[in-house]
Amino acid sequence: MATLEDIAVSAALNILTTFIILIAFAILRIQPFNDRVYFSKWYLKGLRSSPTHSGAFKRKFVDLDFRSYLRFLNWMPAACMMPEPELIEHAGLDSAVYLRIYLMGLKIFVPIGVLACAVLAPVNFTNSTLGEKAKQWKVTSSDIDKLSTSNIPFKSERFWAHIVLAYVFTFWTCYVLMMEYEKVAAMRLHFLAAEGRRPDQFTVLVRNVPPDPDESVSELVEHFFSVNHPDHYLTHQMVINANKLAKLVKKKKRVQNSLDNYQINYSKDSSKRPVMKNGFLGLCGKRVDAIDHHISEIEKLSPKVREKRVVVDPQSIMPAAFVSFKTRWGAAVCAQTQQTRNPTIWLTEWAPEPRDVYWKNLAIPYVSLRIRRLIIGVAFFFLTLFFMIPIAFVQSLASVEGIEKAAPFLKPLVETKFIKSVIQGFLPGIVLKLFLIFLQMILMIMSKYEGFVSLSSLERRSASRYYIFKLVNVFLGSVINGNAFEQLNSFIKQSANEIPKTVGVAIPIKATFFITYVMVDGWAGIALEILRLQPLIIYHLKNSFLVKTERDREEAMDPGSMGFHTGEPRIQFYFLLGLVYATVTPLLLPFIIVFFALAYVVFRHQIINVYNQEYESGAAFWPDVHKRVIAALVISQLLLMGLLSMKEAAQSTPFLIALPVLTIWFHRFCTGCYESAFVKYPLQEAMMKDTLQRAREPNLNVKDYLRKAYIHPVFKTADEDEDEIDMLFGSRENENVLIPTKRQSRRNTPVPSRSEISDASSQSPSLPDTVRDSSEP
Repeated sequence: MATLEDIAVSAALNILTTFIILIAFAILRIQPFNDRVYFSKWYLKGLRSSPTHSGAFKRKFVDLDFRSYLRFLNWMPAACMMPEPELIEHAGLDSAVYLRIYLMGLKIFVPIGVLACAVLAPVNFTNSTLGEKAKQWKVTSSDIDKLSTSNIPFKSERFWAHIVLAYVFTFWTCYVLMMEYEKVAAMRLHFLAAEGRRPDQFTVLVRNVPPDPDESVSELVEHFFSVNHPDHYLTHQMVINANKLAKLVKKKKRVQNSLDNYQINYSKDSSKRPVMKNGFLGLCGKRVDAIDHHISEIEKLSPKVREKRVVVDPQSIMPAAFVSFKTRWGAAVCAQTQQTRNPTIWLTEWAPEPRDVYWKNLAIPYVSLRIRRLIIGVAFFFLTLFFMIPIAFVQSLASVEGIEKAAPFLKPLVETKFIKSVIQGFLPGIVLKLFLIFLQMILMIMSKYEGFVSLSSLERRSASRYYIFKLVNVFLGSVINGNAFEQLNSFIKQSANEIPKTVGVAIPIKATFFITYVMVDGWAGIALEILRLQPLIIYHLKNSFLVKTERDREEAMDPGSMGFHTGEPRIQFYFLLGLVYATVTPLLLPFIIVFFALAYVVFRHQIINVYNQEYESGAAFWPDVHKRVIAALVISQLLLMGLLSMKEAAQSTPFLIALPVLTIWFHRFCTGCYESAFVKYPLQEAMMKDTLQRAREPNLNVKDYLRKAYIHPVFKTADEDEDEIDMLFGSRENENVLIPTKRQSRRNTPVPSRSEISDASSQSPSLPDTVRDSSEP
């Protein structure tokens, strides 16, 4: 059992570690040869040039101005100086709203922390229950437990303080949540209204196009939308399964890069031609001329790539399409309405922006998506149950008792006060952190298998599952001391009202573990985030051995994005810890507040200077953020009820029943008021933007603007011939003219066939004039 002294030593070590990492970053970032790593976003925007291009040799690599080292922490105020509107323009709304999650954590926990430490900590500490009953109950307690509810006797009237503050904390959290939801919804609507023209504003993704024996999928799509959206339909791009072509293009690019490398080396030393083995990975086979071999490989691949680009296999055309409209209003109507009587066909949704499309999953047939998601749901269930087994085993070895058992000769060393504090303060959190890194990759692979068609939806699904896993295995697993399967087995054997009691008993005891977890994962983890040690090493290795051109250098310094699928669940886990322990062990709150403050500054710096966001979803993830904070609030209320029930506070416990009911009602209220702003696009806003566009750009050719927006990237690579793209996709000059259907049957669409239109033209006053005119000879 960690004592208050152990926690103090561990906190001092973590503070020292965090401070050393921040000093190392502050020194590394001002060195000219690291400039592209710590300011990569400005290079990608073309607003910064390398400082190594001029000056003395030493100044190209090392900053010799000693005054720079005196201002090594000036990056912190600089990161906070950029106003939010400028930040949105610079980095996008997604990045700005992501930062508001940290800001929301400070808004919630700073007042709660002050009130809890000022009121609840003295209420808990001024009892002597643990001191008097420790031997009788046969429990081991520490000074930290005296600051928790464990130190309050059974049936004590002091629990009224916890109940009153539980209401205060709930109302304050809900107030902040509502203000932030309203603010972010207004920011999203303003962003969409002020944003420039983008292809996804005019485009809808149509899936599950029904088969037809008389028409191709492309003709069927054009016919359907020309009839049902005659005034607004403009053009469409069929979804093509280009995964095989993508592999060929990737292979050709890899061979071309190797050829370029050999040619550059040969140009430096032409006395000897480079040679290689033509077997597996160049490790076996016959020795051949490397340049001639790679030229031969490219000559073999080029015709295959060209053929697959120009001649599209009909079997590779999927029953889906990107359908574009003349106006945003027309796209909004189509995306947000049901197209036919049968709700399972002609399914429409807003198309992701071109950068956001995950092209590989567009080739997955729609009918298989439900099966895939069922398989992944079952797989995730068992992953959650059993993944904690190896974690618990390794963590048992990474403890003082585990080390003494595995290596008895180390017992005198690990029993020393300093080493013991280091082990208790660092090892369990580090082990857990390493396992969770592998988990993040597994969850992203599972999300991709499920078939989501945009990077943003992939990250949101992965984030949701990562949070559930951390809730079950990191929070409940650490509290109950067992893997999820054991927890499930014990819960099944208990009545439903006993489960909160079981967890409530264990929560105060685990405060010390979560304090060390916050310091290791939160403080030191955030400091390592800004140090960027791995990208720094990789960049310098690539720059030394692989970079030959400026394009190679840009690829080597690729900063990546902020990683919503890993960062957001971590934030939500700290919301959970803070809300649960606010009334149980208030000592945890200062550590969480430090995390939110440090993380806000660090990620603001990273978003301004480093990260290059892959897509822009307009803060579509905010409803998920709101739901998870609400879930954490309800969990904290239920666990407090279980804790008070265990303490036999029968008179006061019933007063907590209203809290989860009010919280769930509040969530439904916020959902009804604000969630539609994140899933729908108001027709009024669409019409306003269309009107402004016609006034500002009267000669804009929307068709030319949209014609190639949703072509698969492998069809428009740098070496692609423009004529080949036109040959494949065409300019489709007459797309707004209705093409008569070739269909001989009405079984697949409500639109009349050609012969039926002629017979019914005089009897169907509701039939569109466009259809009647196009059917006349």
